[in-house]
Amino acid sequence: MGYSAAVITVSDRCFNGVREDASGPAVAKLLTEHGYTVEAKMVVPDEAGLIREALLKCSDEERIDLVVTTGGTGFSPRDITPEVTKDVIERETPGIPEYMRQKSMEITPRGCLSRSVAGIRGETLIINLPGSPKAATENLSAVIDAVGHGLEMLKGEHDG
Repeated sequence: MGYSAAVITVSDRCFNGVREDASGPAVAKLLTEHGYTVEAKMVVPDEAGLIREALLKCSDEERIDLVVTTGGTGFSPRDITPEVTKDVIERETPGIPEYMRQKSMEITPRGCLSRSVAGIRGETLIINLPGSPKAATENLSAVIDAVGHGLEMLKGEHDG
């Protein structure tokens, strides 16, 4: 595969050192196990400008193939990751979060509460994941193979 990846943890508590980031490292480990090179890991607070800045840096400046966020997808008033992601992406890929929610609901009925989105900016695929390590890795595991195929198409490495 050989694609680059970035993991952005969106959490006020982790950013402020109140809680250790467990989701970011868990997602990075999963990506590495599937052949991705995790080139960037960062923690940002639930602030629209800083989330946007991180997404743009990874996609436009660093030209990372896959950018995965964890956190900020729930119902809390500060959970704004999907809104910022929608503002940044150029083309939405609704099937990715739809399938993640479907698979998540096989585990817990609360899976329907995720507001995750996914989409393309340039040649970068951006995917929102839930904030808990368990939910984040379960969601990413559900789509990781399809994501690889999607990146092949995005990069022009597959005709299909």
